[in-house]
Amino acid sequence: MAKIDNMMAILWMLQSGRKITAQQIAEKLEMNIRTVYRYIDALCASGVPIIADSGHNGGYTLLNNFIESPLLFDVEEQTALLHAAAFAQDAKYFSGEALNSATTKLKMNANQEQERMIKQHLQGLAVISPIGDSSLEPILKKLEQGIVHESSVEIEYQTSHEEQPKRRIVDPYGIVYWNNNWYVIAFCHLRNEIRSFKVGRIISINQTAITFQRPKLFSAGEFFRKSLLPEVKDKKGLIPLVVSGKASALDHLCQHWFLGHHVKERTSNNVVFLLEEKAIHTYVPYLILPYGKSIQVLEPISLKQTLIEVLNDLIHYYQV
Repeated sequence: MAKIDNMMAILWMLQSGRKITAQQIAEKLEMNIRTVYRYIDALCASGVPIIADSGHNGGYTLLNNFIESPLLFDVEEQTALLHAAAFAQDAKYFSGEALNSATTKLKMNANQEQERMIKQHLQGLAVISPIGDSSLEPILKKLEQGIVHESSVEIEYQTSHEEQPKRRIVDPYGIVYWNNNWYVIAFCHLRNEIRSFKVGRIISINQTAITFQRPKLFSAGEFFRKSLLPEVKDKKGLIPLVVSGKASALDHLCQHWFLGHHVKERTSNNVVFLLEEKAIHTYVPYLILPYGKSIQVLEPISLKQTLIEVLNDLIHYYQV
């Protein structure tokens, strides 16, 4: 373990607020007691307020105000970080090795009571991980480097409608995780506009010597959310979509990534959405069919006919 890691480990042990002896530190960290003294001296020299009491009941403690510093975390804060790490691993977070190292340090350097509490908290949380593509990790890391250093990257990108991949230079502005997929929001030199690229379609990536300036106040997440929603050209032309049904199903509809942006009114039995007529007949049938009999379309009547047509197309497809 590196010197800085050992010094941090000693800080974590002192964070408990109880006296701890040099011998206890040496046994916990499996090091020579003289090395412990050197690390204690180094911490004191760097400004850490360590109190040393000599005698039979002596040991080392920290000043109370330092224990509450942002450098150290209490049980709830440690648990929150470990829970967040579990969700990040579920998303196939691309810096997983560093994340595992950080969480290992949190667990290893906790005192006995913290270890017990953290273990109980972690046993109460389960994250079911989807099947992910770990091969994206090196691509995501290079994209992140481009974002941090504001350097353009050259990618070989395969779109869904082109047979052959194309090479293009892009300025990466941000990375977005949505619906179990990673996307990079970048300025495309080929198209001369900001676009979103699905990372899973990037075949290869190389750093370039080209630099760029990221637009001030630009939000990759906001750009991506707007790209998912059909642009409403005439808000006066919006018509109501009225749906009734079970409360749980209506709640789910109101939280949907698309429909949730168009809620006008919600009652105990109904939800009223305001949408363009084209969107209602183009997108909505495929969004509400999975809810089966738990919901019912009240308006517009024409949507019911569209639903019948969609179902008939499916029936014909599987009968052929």
